[in-house]
Amino acid sequence: MNLPKAADENMSFLLAELDGQLLRLQRYFDAPSPEIAQALMQRGGYSQNLSARVRKACISGLLRVKGSQDRQLHLQGIDTVARNLDLISRLARRAVRHAEDVQRKKLLRPEAFVKPVKAVRKQVGRVHQALQSRDSRRAVQIGQTRTELDRFYDQIFRTYTRDMQGSKHTEDLSHALLTANEVHRMGEALQGISEAILSITIGQTVQFERYFTLRSVLAGLGGDDDDITLQPLAETRSGSAVSSVSMRDAQGAPMDAVFKDGDRKKVKEERVGVKSWNSVYPGLAPKILSYEKSGDSAALLIEHLSGETFEDIVLGGSAARLGEAQKALHKTVRDIWRRTRTEDRAEMRAMDQLAGRMADVYRMHPEFPRRAQSIQGLDIPSLDQLIATAAAREKSLSAPFSVWIHGDFNLDNVIYDPLDKKVRFIDLHRSRYQDYVQDVSVFMVSNYRLQVLDAGTRARIADVACAMHAMAAKFAARAGDRTFEYRLALGLARSFASSTRFIVDAGQARRMVLRARYILETALAVPEGKETRFKLPTRMLFSD
Repeated sequence: MNLPKAADENMSFLLAELDGQLLRLQRYFDAPSPEIAQALMQRGGYSQNLSARVRKACISGLLRVKGSQDRQLHLQGIDTVARNLDLISRLARRAVRHAEDVQRKKLLRPEAFVKPVKAVRKQVGRVHQALQSRDSRRAVQIGQTRTELDRFYDQIFRTYTRDMQGSKHTEDLSHALLTANEVHRMGEALQGISEAILSITIGQTVQFERYFTLRSVLAGLGGDDDDITLQPLAETRSGSAVSSVSMRDAQGAPMDAVFKDGDRKKVKEERVGVKSWNSVYPGLAPKILSYEKSGDSAALLIEHLSGETFEDIVLGGSAARLGEAQKALHKTVRDIWRRTRTEDRAEMRAMDQLAGRMADVYRMHPEFPRRAQSIQGLDIPSLDQLIATAAAREKSLSAPFSVWIHGDFNLDNVIYDPLDKKVRFIDLHRSRYQDYVQDVSVFMVSNYRLQVLDAGTRARIADVACAMHAMAAKFAARAGDRTFEYRLALGLARSFASSTRFIVDAGQARRMVLRARYILETALAVPEGKETRFKLPTRMLFSD
């Protein structure tokens, strides 16, 4: 891909200028002198102006032509490279300034700086070729220099701090330590350059460590890590990143997969969930292609599932497509419940879940009233009081049996393939045996919280939620589950209220928390022991 001419030319000038500055820095540490230091200090404006020209050309390119995502990522990457090259220049000038403040140059140990500066200069010399050829191997070499600079800094830090003990020249040693810190920080800049080139190469913004994780899982599959393309799919609230991966397998055939990495515990839970589903109900969850762990992080490469998310179908699919998807979903869910049912009672503890999330709800929406109120002598309990009362009531209302549930049954975790007319599940880290009402309530509210105002779409959303309720209620009746409606009410109240911590729009958040409050007040008004008579006004709750 051709860069804007101004960006390409000024990048070449910038790299040449920085090479000269680093050579001066290297010569300074070979033989410290004020003349070399002054010559280096005077070059600051050159690199700054050249970097600014590169960045200006990139911004102009982004604004002038509405190009592909690949071109946008390329220009953004060049901008990042230019910024980090200028940072290295500034660090070089700061290093020599601190070094000049060391009066006793022997304490600086300047000879120790020559090797790391040479290493930085060598990697800067690789940048242009790595950019031109999108060479991931060169990019990795550039980023790995940070490790070498880390070792240098650790060693010289120990040396300086040892020299400080009992020394009368702590000021000189302090300036020496600052000099070392500036050279050390060049490693961060090189890693930033490496990440920018890798991002350009694979087609998605990627961190240095994440790239190595991806290479590890591809190695576990036997794939070719030199011909991969990433596309972002999602960023989970727990910090995991999810991307689609296009690559070639060990036989050279093209294949697609999903790459998920993040906290080791979360990724491990996902892996366990997928494996459990493939044991309990084969064919519903994606296959695990590769798994790698390192320290506190881990990564999964899993099968790419064809089709659309249920959310996309609800919001944009035809009525016929939505009907097909609902039919397949309801049939699959009923079958899962029947086949995985055990006679162990299950406690959902929806109110305990909600109580644990209310701090985050109030943090997001401090406008929600928290205290009990009184109007004309009528005492109105706070939402927290309603939750506590309902929690005590819920303890006597366990489900009469358990089933294997999804655990995070949102619309975007259900995939429908219109060719096979089948549904598949993703994001399975919370799967377990539990009350099926947990999944039903989460699914229903995940419809309502879609932030769409169009009246027709809102009506469709209500229809989908009500259809799920009707299907589950029929299943409950046949299974002899007489407290289904009451437990569902508590589950819906939990999901309506707790979901507001993900809703920025104050109006929608208020509508949701008021629904939660209404449900709790209505449910608590039912005399104890009469819960089986409770009926939810579902259509009213899901209509705006």
